[in-house]
Amino acid sequence: MITQHSLILASASPRRTELLRQIGVPHVIRPADVLEEAPYPMSADEYVMYLSRKKARAVAKSGEIVLAADTVVALDRHILEKPVDQAAALEMLRQLSGRTHEVVTGVTLLQDEREETFTITTKVRFCDIPESWMLAYVATEEPYDKAGGYGIQGKGGLFVEAIDGDYYNVVGLPINPISRRLETFGIKPMFA
Repeated sequence: MITQHSLILASASPRRTELLRQIGVPHVIRPADVLEEAPYPMSADEYVMYLSRKKARAVAKSGEIVLAADTVVALDRHILEKPVDQAAALEMLRQLSGRTHEVVTGVTLLQDEREETFTITTKVRFCDIPESWMLAYVATEEPYDKAGGYGIQGKGGLFVEAIDGDYYNVVGLPINPISRRLETFGIKPMFA
């Protein structure tokens, strides 16, 4: 049942749902069915803000509080989204191997006329990934629904040498800044 203070999550991501559960924020899942492409060339920050706003607005109904997010991996200002197949996943891992990339998440909170959008960026350094690891990894299901073709919270965590910033941002939802902003909308994390 949706109440006036229910949070609507405009995402089908099981990781985002799990992170909201982890911090005790009840929510209703209502995935946004939007075309995920930029109308013109954008930086990673601009792109994720644009898409998170688009997703939030697509599912918003009067009085409801909507949370939408979009996460991308950026390497040398080039956006790496979700790989479409094994060859694309392998190419992404080859590009990321031995290098530092940025994981950028845009978040929008929306309730009627009130809309807040922000970004969080985390730097992730990969080791020099052995080719055998890459081939074994892309043979799993893990890379295909994740920006940059890896999941830090899963087997892809094996590639991570260092992280500078918010770990949960890399998973897909920066829970600390979201929790702080949700409180201004009347939704508090629960510790019980």
